[in-house]
Amino acid sequence: MLTIGDKFPAFDLTSVAGGAAGLTGEFVQISDKTDEGKWKLVFFWPKDFTFVCPTEIVAFGKMAGEFKDRDTVVYGVSIDSEFVHLNWRLHHEDLKHLQIPMLADIKRELSDACGVLSGDAGVAYRATFLVDPDNIIRHVSVNDLSVGRNPQEILRILDALQSDELCPCNWKQGEAFLKV
Repeated sequence: MLTIGDKFPAFDLTSVAGGAAGLTGEFVQISDKTDEGKWKLVFFWPKDFTFVCPTEIVAFGKMAGEFKDRDTVVYGVSIDSEFVHLNWRLHHEDLKHLQIPMLADIKRELSDACGVLSGDAGVAYRATFLVDPDNIIRHVSVNDLSVGRNPQEILRILDALQSDELCPCNWKQGEAFLKV
């Protein structure tokens, strides 16, 4: 699995756009070059039409504005096709208002390149990557398939990374940094 300091892999995936555009049936290509020079939050979920996944996706989507305020784009990725993503968005009330794109990694190339495929289940683990503007991984976390993530914690970590300071345990934006 890729880790801190590794370069995030190149990718070019079809996606269902975030916002109202995602409900029109038009698909967009998103690649590692799409938002070049920005921070990226790339999170993987196992597959669509499941139970834990929409809770995470909706939570990340609701926080999209907070990430955008930090010059960070949010990409959600699973091994499902763009057609499955679109169908799920159209038929899941909470996903209809999703503000982030859903990337389709149907060939499992990005999941494999990141090293987050579950060999047993054949789907991606609940992996989260924070990638800096130079395309270097600065944070990675992986949860078991049955356990959802906390997007607030990912935002806290992003704030700490962007501060470029020493941040103690449970540090939050606006609190004091450690002084050496």
